Amino acid sequence: MNKRLYLFLAFIMISISSINARHIIGGAMSYVCNGNGSYSFTIKMYRDCSDAQAANFDFNAPVSIFRGDDEQEIETLFIQYETITDVDPPDDNPCVVIPPNVCVEEAIYTFDYTFDDWPITEPYTLAYQRCCRNNNITNVLNPQETGATFSTVILPEAQDVCNNSPIFDNFPPTVVCAGSELVFNHTATDIDNDLIIYELCAPLKGGGLAGVLGNPGNTDDCDGVTPNPACPPSGWEPIEYETGYSALNPIGGTPAVTINSTTGEITGIPPLSGQFVVGVCAYEYRNGELLSVLQRDFQFNVTDCEELVNVDVPADSVVTGSDFYFSSCQATTISFGNESTQEEFITDFYWQFEFDGQDTFFYDWEPTINFPTTGYYPGVLILNPDTDCGDTANILVNIFPELIADFEFDYDTCVAGPVFFDDLSFSGSGPIEEWAWNFGNETIDSLAEPFVQYEEAAVWDVNLEVTDKNGCKNDTTKSVTYFPVPNLIVVSPSESVTCPPAEIVFENLSSPIDSTYTTTWDFGDGGIGTDISPAYTYDSVGLYTVSLEIISPIGCVTDTTYTDLVWVKPPPVADFGYNEKEEFSNFSPDIELYDLSDYAAYWEWFDDEERFSRDPNPAYIFPDTGIHEVKLVIYSEEGCIDTTTQMVDVEPHVRFYLPNAFTPNWDTLNDEYGGEGFLRGVTNYNLQIWDRWGELIFNTDDPEELWNGQKNNVGRNAPGGVYVCHVSFSGPRGEPFEYKSFATLIR
Repeated sequence: MNKRLYLFLAFIMISISSINARHIIGGAMSYVCNGNGSYSFTIKMYRDCSDAQAANFDFNAPVSIFRGDDEQEIETLFIQYETITDVDPPDDNPCVVIPPNVCVEEAIYTFDYTFDDWPITEPYTLAYQRCCRNNNITNVLNPQETGATFSTVILPEAQDVCNNSPIFDNFPPTVVCAGSELVFNHTATDIDNDLIIYELCAPLKGGGLAGVLGNPGNTDDCDGVTPNPACPPSGWEPIEYETGYSALNPIGGTPAVTINSTTGEITGIPPLSGQFVVGVCAYEYRNGELLSVLQRDFQFNVTDCEELVNVDVPADSVVTGSDFYFSSCQATTISFGNESTQEEFITDFYWQFEFDGQDTFFYDWEPTINFPTTGYYPGVLILNPDTDCGDTANILVNIFPELIADFEFDYDTCVAGPVFFDDLSFSGSGPIEEWAWNFGNETIDSLAEPFVQYEEAAVWDVNLEVTDKNGCKNDTTKSVTYFPVPNLIVVSPSESVTCPPAEIVFENLSSPIDSTYTTTWDFGDGGIGTDISPAYTYDSVGLYTVSLEIISPIGCVTDTTYTDLVWVKPPPVADFGYNEKEEFSNFSPDIELYDLSDYAAYWEWFDDEERFSRDPNPAYIFPDTGIHEVKLVIYSEEGCIDTTTQMVDVEPHVRFYLPNAFTPNWDTLNDEYGGEGFLRGVTNYNLQIWDRWGELIFNTDDPEELWNGQKNNVGRNAPGGVYVCHVSFSGPRGEPFEYKSFATLIR
């Protein structure tokens, strides 16, 4: 597909002096085995030639040869390049305008070498190192100080079979567009037809700035501009990436630039303009054994591009951006859309299809075309025909034969069994390939002849969608009237043994059944019901047989009888007695209870709503005086309940007496005078003491306060003799009490 593009380069090539040698943009080393330890090696180097002051290729490139894992240097060769050629920018689109400052050169170094000791059980490693990379590289940390290592390793396995390394076929494009799809075939050719696996990998550093720009050292040092000899392999390190970039994500973007491990195709969408170093490793395998690793690093120049003419046709699918595929099932009329850009630069266009061997042209921007019949119709949409800045879309139309969805079904209308379906669909293209059944009850199936068991009665809308080999789809919907009677009537009463009045819910678990069915219940005592799951109350004791008849909306009938399904037993009758005695009081609070109930199996006794026993005949002590409500709750074996209560009065009694003498001599024996006894609950208490002359010498309202023999307990000592004592108070229930006595004071 040709596109006219104006390229606006977002990067500026920095002029660098030859002594800095900042010019490398990639390279790779490969080999051919000639036999008997003789090899031919090829090094391809690439440099940025946009600046006349940039360093040239090394005329004598030092290539070091190492033996074994101990990296013994065998020899360093000085190789002269054979050719230097320009790498032209992409020419597959004549409408691309390349800026004049984009320049890439390729130098090819070749040499032969024969290993004296070959084959051996150790690898041979060849390396050429050179500094430095372009100053403006985006994804490499300090690129102006970072060189490159170009190497190859001849493994023992490769020596044994005189293996030839792969060779990369193409050099990547020098300019790619930011935000546009990148597709580059980075495949390698192997003359031995070995398996090659590709992956993105980190390029290797090589050399440095020793000996230049005031840096100490020598340019031939390991960290010099041109190491001679090269640094041993154990010292090789991968380049350091800027934050956000890595060997597997060297450019960024969504989707990220990746490489197909099998084909070597690099794809992705570079998001930003800039210069990006990318490394590719090709692993060569034979019979599952690794023979070699071919490594190349190169530089993508990513720039902002603006498309001017771009063909675009909304289609069912698009292949590689230029083939637009349309398919139609049965319909021979197709309306084409046209979203090509930019219209102001499109001066001419036409659509072309071949009908019956004849080319037919259409000149509407978005034509509606009637195709003669079913079949395959290739065509094109050409923008700006016969110009260098046009664009072409290949239009592929396939009109498929008729597809009709149809089916039939069979089932016993009165028996709740499965419904069987048979596909009757037809396709002019051949057999149906896919079936999608939706039975309306959240059940689906993909068989040609399925069946379904409905759990509920209803009119079910069944849909069948069929697909033929062309991907054409058609569907149809039919209704299945499913109202059979249940195969088995299942009834679950909420109670089967109970007491009157017994409200029982008869849960109808039969299936299928719904409100459109007629249900007739006979509850065995003359009562009937018509609900699906009715509630019914039995008021009388008895053993009841229940019958149920079910009629479907289409007249199917079934019935059943449950003999002695419900047993209504006599209810329990609560009654109790207790031991009779003269009185219950705080001095006699115990009671003995005994059950007199009928049909009691469980008992609960309560005193003022607080349960105190579950025994049938408990003994109990009232915790306090007063009128107590004693309640008995009984339960029958069936769980029926009855309750009775009786009131028991626990009387509050008092005990009181006055002594006749006391001796207030403070010997802790009989030193004070007052009433003694049990006075809980009394009120209005008063104690008075008079002498024989009628003087009130002590008076108190506190039952706990006693007379100590002094006037008012604080005055003079009263003389020995006889005193008059008077006590009055009200009992717990307000009854009056009065006591009179003589008290003898002895000194």
